[in-house]
Amino acid sequence: MTFTDLTQEILKTRSACPLACSLDVYGDKWSLLVIRDIIFGKHKFGEFLRSSEGIPTNILTNRLKKLASLGLVERKPYQSRPARYSYHLTETGEALRPVILAMAGWARDNLIEKDYPTVPLVSLKAHERLIQALA
Repeated sequence: MTFTDLTQEILKTRSACPLACSLDVYGDKWSLLVIRDIIFGKHKFGEFLRSSEGIPTNILTNRLKKLASLGLVERKPYQSRPARYSYHLTETGEALRPVILAMAGWARDNLIEKDYPTVPLVSLKAHERLIQALA
């Protein structure tokens, strides 16, 4: 399925609202976290699995395929036997960086500083990098 076919399929199932369409692309529980991890230097399958949120392997495989099919992530081979790939943001995926940083900034300002101890937003290391990026 091409990006255009997928876009048309999405537009048939939702409204023409840009926000609704964008949520169809990255609005599930895991996609933005995978993109966040790539932004902060994780590129290999095992690295994603070690994130504090604990994404199941089948979900991670699915999200990486989805993000690649949508043109947000590209897969690059780094080992041939067994075949292994690293994942990197495309130009389109990279365009989500300010969106993710803005969302993290909103959470920092409206959730973390309001003492919501039961909301594990990001791992401590990722949180520190987000704070530095927002400064």
